[in-house]
Amino acid sequence: MSHAATGGKRSHPREKAAPLRNIGIIAHIDAGKTTLTERILYYTDRIHRMGEVHDGTATMDFMPEEQERGITIASACTTCAWNGHTVNIIDTPGHVDFTIEVERSLRVLDGAVGVFCAVGGVEPQSETVWRQSEKFGVPKLAFVNKMDRAGADFGAVLDAMRTRLGAVVIPVMVPVGQGEDFEGLLDLVTMEYLSFDQSTQGREFSRTPAEQAASLPDAPAPAAMAAAMAWRERMLETLAEADDAFIDVYLGGGDMPPQVIRAALRRATLSRRAVPVFAGSALRNVGVQPVLDGVCDYLPGPEETAPVMGYDTALGRKTPVPSDPDAPLSALVFKVVMEGSRKYALLRIYAGAVSEGDACRNVTREKDERFSKLYRLHAGRREQIETAMAGDIMATVGLRSVRTGDTLSDPARPLLLENIAAYRPVISLALEPRNTEEGAKLDEVLERFTLEDPTLAVELDEGTGQRIISGMGELHLEVVLERMRREYGVSPRVGNPQVVHQETILSPAVGSGEFDRELGDQPHYGYVALSVAPRPRDEGTRVRFEVDTQLWPRPWVDAVEQGITDSLQSGVVKGYPVQDVEITVTELRRRDGASSPAGYHMAAVAAVKDALAKADPVLLEPIMFVEIGVPEAHVGSSIGLLGARGGKVENMFDHSGQKVVQALAPLRELFGFSTALRSATQGRAGLVMRFERFDRME
Repeated sequence: MSHAATGGKRSHPREKAAPLRNIGIIAHIDAGKTTLTERILYYTDRIHRMGEVHDGTATMDFMPEEQERGITIASACTTCAWNGHTVNIIDTPGHVDFTIEVERSLRVLDGAVGVFCAVGGVEPQSETVWRQSEKFGVPKLAFVNKMDRAGADFGAVLDAMRTRLGAVVIPVMVPVGQGEDFEGLLDLVTMEYLSFDQSTQGREFSRTPAEQAASLPDAPAPAAMAAAMAWRERMLETLAEADDAFIDVYLGGGDMPPQVIRAALRRATLSRRAVPVFAGSALRNVGVQPVLDGVCDYLPGPEETAPVMGYDTALGRKTPVPSDPDAPLSALVFKVVMEGSRKYALLRIYAGAVSEGDACRNVTREKDERFSKLYRLHAGRREQIETAMAGDIMATVGLRSVRTGDTLSDPARPLLLENIAAYRPVISLALEPRNTEEGAKLDEVLERFTLEDPTLAVELDEGTGQRIISGMGELHLEVVLERMRREYGVSPRVGNPQVVHQETILSPAVGSGEFDRELGDQPHYGYVALSVAPRPRDEGTRVRFEVDTQLWPRPWVDAVEQGITDSLQSGVVKGYPVQDVEITVTELRRRDGASSPAGYHMAAVAAVKDALAKADPVLLEPIMFVEIGVPEAHVGSSIGLLGARGGKVENMFDHSGQKVVQALAPLRELFGFSTALRSATQGRAGLVMRFERFDRME
């Protein structure tokens, strides 16, 4: 939206309003993310009654599928207020099948709270989402939850964060007692004992100087209090190592005012040199408010993060996008939701401001659009607003062309932001409509689902009439089928799950292609010679030109590139996409009066196919990372079961009184594995699987 079109500088309602925090709650499944979010909403007066995940009443799990399963499937947004700050929260899924929900949420957030189970510690999906947040440079806090559970070990969780995540952890709120002996918290910054009143569901809590805690009617056990106080020196020492400005204060000794410690913690957090760690039990209403304080004190606002980079299509170069409401509009669509015939686009506004009726440019699709209504989000409900501006996360309707990852900008200053990468599906199902009428409805429903979910792919098998849907795992596709039945009344016949493959090559080779044909009375000619070579796994595909492209018309060169890209979508083994190859164009030939873009496109396709066929092409299958937590008595049977299914043990260690076995195994062998494992271990084994890579299982 151009300011010129609206008569100059706009008056922005939030120019003098509360500072903003855009945060996500990230964790492994069942670590307590949604329970924590529910308490946050209750203590900030956003809701007036706490729901529970196990009862299916959690505010943020508003989909029927989430309520029935007790897990988060779709990331949900909400807004609340705390200590003079506005806090936008995205509660993300923990299940590996819905990793894309975490990825696109982290893409638009300024900070995150990682939740860890005090018993389970750093679990596989915890690692995945943590590394995703690192990829986007997101500063984080950590909350060690479930301190009241038997087997809780605060120190062990911190050790695991150091070793498995490579994090510099600084405990700022530590438990007094653990497991059944968990009594309260000690604030290491202020050296105060915190006791939470359960008669008010933890809404009220008291702070008592640590040296006076022994005089309280419900005084903590002296040994537990002493153990908690021992963390203070470790906190200060680690903080001095993480923040150069704090070293002099630390070495100088003497009193350290809380404001000095908080300032140092904030600097260390914003620079991503350290992670402040909090503790508590969300289910028991202990330790939630300090986490909220930490969000306001230590995590950045939109103006404190590094500006995102946009590609200026007019100037042909990258330029920073300032978090400024008076700058030209720049926003990213991070999610699309269909409700009936209405399409809601969820946006993060990086610069500028937008009001109802404003025009914008979808730079990705090269379409002009207009905003209709604007909304602030609260889980499954929306609250209409008049204006949104830089830093805001909001929803809108009226944008017809948008898909996940699209950039919206001022029509006068089109800037293209980096898209959101989609994951490759690993499993597919064949759907067969029961009749022609259901077939038409099924196609419509699948089109809506793929619009919402970039990880869902749909193909039509022309021979059988089946629709092949591919996704990130069995649960992912199961939820799609369930939504199809529940929301649209469509129940097609479903085939057995099939594994999706990729293709690659093992050796270098050369190939060439020539196209010489008349199409519509026009001659079309092209000749392309190229070489192919394998690249390391997951390095992606790269195209290079040895010929001087400056000597050739740009449309011809673009046609060669497009032909190469198109040919890699279908390999020579089984027609699966080709990955991890380097293609070098070594020769182009022309024919006066006949050379054309179409000719070079077809020649490039033929050249790639020719080279791939000579380069030892092979199939790659989805390889899963498998982690089994099991009592020592059942380790042998668990490893034996893994081996029988083609698994290879990579690591084994002790954790919380159990053996943890980490392995790689082909997905094709893991159907029904969880049931077999439960049977072999008398139901005592825990199992987590996540997609690792496409590869050969040797």
